[in-house]
Amino acid sequence: MIVIPAGNPSTWTGPTGNNTYLFGGRTPALIDAGVGNPAHLQAVERALQGRALETILLTHSHSDHVSGVPALLERWPRVLVRPSSEPLADGDVVPVGDGSLIALHTPGHAPDHFCFLDETKQEIFCGDLARHGGTIVIPASRGGDLRAYLASLQRIRDLRPRRLWPAHGPAVDDPARLINEYIEHRRVREDQILEALRRGASTQAEIVAAAYAGLPAMLVAAAKENVLAHLRKLEAEGVAEARGEGWILVRLPSN
Repeated sequence: MIVIPAGNPSTWTGPTGNNTYLFGGRTPALIDAGVGNPAHLQAVERALQGRALETILLTHSHSDHVSGVPALLERWPRVLVRPSSEPLADGDVVPVGDGSLIALHTPGHAPDHFCFLDETKQEIFCGDLARHGGTIVIPASRGGDLRAYLASLQRIRDLRPRRLWPAHGPAVDDPARLINEYIEHRRVREDQILEALRRGASTQAEIVAAAYAGLPAMLVAAAKENVLAHLRKLEAEGVAEARGEGWILVRLPSN
């Protein structure tokens, strides 16, 4: 397996942009498609050493993971894109390289999010489930679901992988520790949001101002998405309720 940066660096994607993962061998395959950067396409072509790319596995449909598909299809028109040109279901075994990966449906960050398990190495290609150096935005207005995300984190933790290969940043060599930190972070954030509601904050903007002290302006939009994801979780649990343009606390949580 070769890590090939997609060449789309930014505050959100990291200094080298998205990671894509190339497998050689009998079934040349690429996890995630990048953004169509010519240098990325050239790097994939060089690494294949004259072989044709046969499969592209997409972790989810956010633009930084899929917008490179047209450029890859132009270069290798017969490539199979999953789940675009063929469905992908939880538990599917997908040939890649000289082995295979197991598709794991892990919604939360996106409804169609998948991780891919290499059982032989006990490694998981985890897309935007987790990363070093920051937490994951749950874009509630675009299908993000915090309850599903927490369940996905727990599912991956329970598999006890040896390593995670994320779509952004370096490999994670202590997955259980990072996932536990993520779950605790969400618990603390929920407590902060509950406290903001108790004190009379109602709109997403008011809750962000109360719960995210000193947040840079460029991160406010992402924080609002996370707050909305928490609020919808609390609503599903009967703790909070949408009222007009804002939210109210209807009861204290039981735990």
